[in-house]
Amino acid sequence: MHVFVTGGSGQTGPAVVAELIAAGHTVTGLARSDTAAARLRSLGATPHRGSLDDLDSLRRGAEAADGVVHMAYGGDYADPDGLIRRDRAAIEALGQALVGSGKPLVGTSGTLVMRAGRVSTERDEPDPDSVAAFRIPGERACLGFADRGVRACVVRLAPTVHGPGDHGFIPALIAAARRAGVSAHIGDGANRWPAVHRCDAARLFRLALEEAPAGSVLHGVGESAVTIRSIAERIARALQVPIAPLTLDQAAEHLANPFLARFFSLDVPVSSRHTQALLGWRPEHATLLEDLTTGDYFTPRASARAEEVWLPRHDTHGRGRG
Repeated sequence: MHVFVTGGSGQTGPAVVAELIAAGHTVTGLARSDTAAARLRSLGATPHRGSLDDLDSLRRGAEAADGVVHMAYGGDYADPDGLIRRDRAAIEALGQALVGSGKPLVGTSGTLVMRAGRVSTERDEPDPDSVAAFRIPGERACLGFADRGVRACVVRLAPTVHGPGDHGFIPALIAAARRAGVSAHIGDGANRWPAVHRCDAARLFRLALEEAPAGSVLHGVGESAVTIRSIAERIARALQVPIAPLTLDQAAEHLANPFLARFFSLDVPVSSRHTQALLGWRPEHATLLEDLTTGDYFTPRASARAEEVWLPRHDTHGRGRG
């Protein structure tokens, strides 16, 4: 299958591109820069120059493909309405190119669209008051093509997609612990956090492309409920610093980012049982706590990367993860 991929040069995207190529697919990847194009070539994919704002480029990429995996997401997170418009316009352009073809369109969202405080499943409706509600319109736009002759589905990724080179939420906790000399959690730290290894997520995207029925909602979750306290304890052990509970206000100061503090206060367990049963997908790689023991999270490079992502530009928080 010839697959058009957006977001193939991001954090999770390269693993997805590599998985697709290893399975015998050919990949064309959207590239908005020379750096992105070089990254795609290094993976064995063909760059397709354009951006999420270049709708004609998106249409051309989709029209020339046997299927589409759409992972790219971005913009100004201080303007959620702008994020929604941009994402929905991109999905409409991709989907329109596939109408009536029966070809697959795999969209991407995040499990943080689900209601907090309970174990959510793929069959539950997303919560319009959730912290990531700005991802819901994109989900609906993608799934709407299932009634228009497109084998459309959505993969909701866990907020932590872990593995080498992670620059997401967990490195922000580590960076804060280094700065403050203490590893912190909010309250008793019993709130639950889903996670998935990047290679397991990549395999799920491939299976979704190849097999998912039209209208499917899939949860890319390897672990449903890792407690924030257990993460903080693992960080404390690695850095040899004490662990401490904080209030939400104290956590905002500790993390130098109120948005992050709100995220880490959430109790957002999510099941992937239906996804596993539907596609025969089984997470096989390291757990988050194992990665925090054997991975690259505590290297100087990882710390520098986390500081660069989370401290200077607060408008980029949570990119691609909501």
